[in-house]
Amino acid sequence: MITVVSDTHGTDGHRLEGRTLTAVREAELVVHAGDFTTAAVLDAFEAAAGAETEDGGEFVAVSGNNDDPGVRERLTAERTVEHGGVRIVVVHGHEHDDTSLSLLGRQERADVVVVGHSHEPGRRRVGAVTVLNPGSHADPRWHRPGHAELEPTGEGLTGRLVAPDGEVFDEFDLAATGRG
Repeated sequence: MITVVSDTHGTDGHRLEGRTLTAVREAELVVHAGDFTTAAVLDAFEAAAGAETEDGGEFVAVSGNNDDPGVRERLTAERTVEHGGVRIVVVHGHEHDDTSLSLLGRQERADVVVVGHSHEPGRRRVGAVTVLNPGSHADPRWHRPGHAELEPTGEGLTGRLVAPDGEVFDEFDLAATGRG
């Protein structure tokens, strides 16, 4: 499973709880779309994902507009990762409009572009690219808290948006782009 989170906005811990914590611990790949805020929060995420252990999952993250210099020194603003035959581009999203997200996704031949920033969980089609925002698990502001759980299928992804209490509030299928 791939677990996608964003916009933690913490000071000293990962702020994970319930199903979101379980999903991060069980994932083969954890993707974070930025705004940890501090290096201590980034460290806590790496530990929760098991990135520092031999049998832990892979952890991929980008910096966001609210991350302090300690986070920005360790993370780039953009990452591309392949897992289970799926190609994912990750950016925080504060520097991108729909046109630039579409161009980035096509340039990187991505199956999905992951963004954060708005704290609003959802997915949308932008040109030829699917953009997925997991929302914020810890600081949802006026939106519902959430994260995304994705399963590669060989033909793309099945996914769901899930609240920390375990409620699934959206389910979807994303076809592979056929970049082969």
